Amino acid sequence: MDEERINMSLLKSSFLSDRQWAIVASIFMMATSAMGPGFLTQTAVFTVKLGAAFGFAILISILIDYVVQQNIWRVVTLTQMRASDIANKALPGSGYLLAFLVILGGFFFSVGNIAGAALGLNALFGLDTKWGGILSGALAILIFASKKATLAMDKSMIVLGLLKILLIIIVAVIVMPPVGQAVQQTFAPDQIDFAIITTIVGGTVGGYICYAGAHRL
Repeated sequence: MDEERINMSLLKSSFLSDRQWAIVASIFMMATSAMGPGFLTQTAVFTVKLGAAFGFAILISILIDYVVQQNIWRVVTLTQMRASDIANKALPGSGYLLAFLVILGGFFFSVGNIAGAALGLNALFGLDTKWGGILSGALAILIFASKKATLAMDKSMIVLGLLKILLIIIVAVIVMPPVGQAVQQTFAPDQIDFAIITTIVGGTVGGYICYAGAHRL
């Protein structure tokens, strides 16, 4: 009897530990997925075009991102159903279309992420982009092939997420942007470009990112 209680206690402890890793990993997945190579390239181009006023577009994308994620995460986690199944319940057949679009978006996101990793390795170590892409893809395959892939992904997500945030902070400190002007233009921009806002929202809020975080929970 005591042995059963001990085993149950160990199982419960293991479940809670894995659950905590999953929640933290989901947070980092959502926080860092929007800071991929495509987003960084877009922000560089749009900052040149709009200057500090681009901060307004970022603010709008954050607000929309928050509302969309809150709704999707709540519906998926409370119903305990996959998003495609929920869509099929609401409108028969729409779930298959949703799944196709998310898979298609995920494919192109993954291609962009591997290319971004290759460019990063090239910038850091001078490694040929082809080899950088191969190494990045191989690392992803090893993580998914692991018997404990879920826990491995959770831990790697947190470590790499922290590293990415740290690097962004370091770059921001070195560049020393005009913070005061950026804050002012974020809330009272001189110009507003809705096409740019739509592009940024699509790259940060996109279904691939939202559903990935929700399904991880």
